[in-house]
Amino acid sequence: MITGLYAGLCGLLFIWLSWKVIVERRRSKVGLGDGGDPDLQRAIRVHANFIEYTPLALVLLALAEMSGVADVVVHGFGIALVAARVLHAQGLGATAGYSRGRYFGTLGTWLIIVGLSLLLVVTTLRAMM
Repeated sequence: MITGLYAGLCGLLFIWLSWKVIVERRRSKVGLGDGGDPDLQRAIRVHANFIEYTPLALVLLALAEMSGVADVVVHGFGIALVAARVLHAQGLGATAGYSRGRYFGTLGTWLIIVGLSLLLVVTTLRAMM
């Protein structure tokens, strides 16, 4: 299961992002919500964005793998996914404004989801014919 490797790496990244929220909550002494603290707001959004995009990408990756897509392609998408999510977390985590990490992390994640989606549509249609 190739996808298991990338799901595991994403799981570790998820815990790291969760920890960053906890650290910011302790620093700002806010137990619920963000208390108007911009650093806590940003940490929460980095974590939430990860949760919003990563599960779908991992499901698509697993389906591509189960559909018989070449291992090298699955690895390529998996490596790109982890890299894109790290870039996004670092970029948005550093500033609420524009950053290259945020831009390329978002773009990369979208391209991975689009690429895997199209790959699955084509693979499934070919199998049906």
